[in-house]
Amino acid sequence: MPKEQPFSLFFLSIFIIIIMVPGSDGQRLINSTCETFSKNDPNIDYNFCTTSLQAAPASQCATRQGLGTIAIRLIRYNVTDTRCHIKQLLKNRKWDRYVRQCLSDCFELYSDAIPSVKAAMKHFNARRFDDANVEISSIMEASTTCEDGFKERQGVVSPLSKRNGETFQLSAVALSVLRMIQTESG
Repeated sequence: MPKEQPFSLFFLSIFIIIIMVPGSDGQRLINSTCETFSKNDPNIDYNFCTTSLQAAPASQCATRQGLGTIAIRLIRYNVTDTRCHIKQLLKNRKWDRYVRQCLSDCFELYSDAIPSVKAAMKHFNARRFDDANVEISSIMEASTTCEDGFKERQGVVSPLSKRNGETFQLSAVALSVLRMIQTESG
């Protein structure tokens, strides 16, 4: 019986390698794409890009077009979750009037971003990349506008800085994917 274990381990090792091989192309695509993006765009952090794209289902076998779909979906999830988070923050009475107004403004900005991200996906799927770019840029601007609202009063700290930064970066990744696909197909 002990002689069978090395034989079983050998086949188990081969099986694991076979399972992992299809994902390696997707992993290489994500790594190389994020490396290019982070070198060409100071708004994109390599680790954030790779971690975000890798976390999405089917990312390990995605094409460049698939990465675009994934990036836009990630924005949608982020925007929807951030809007929900802001709604919860607004229930807390601890905020002063100024911060409450900033949160309300951010809630409106993120509410408006939801149809924008849906339109971006529709345009992307129809290969109307310029239209998708406009929609994603508006989402990027919404996150910046939200964050800047808190900075207008000295000493106020935004409770949304991390989320706004993630929305901004995810949008930057999606815009980079759009540019890459346009360049390759144009």
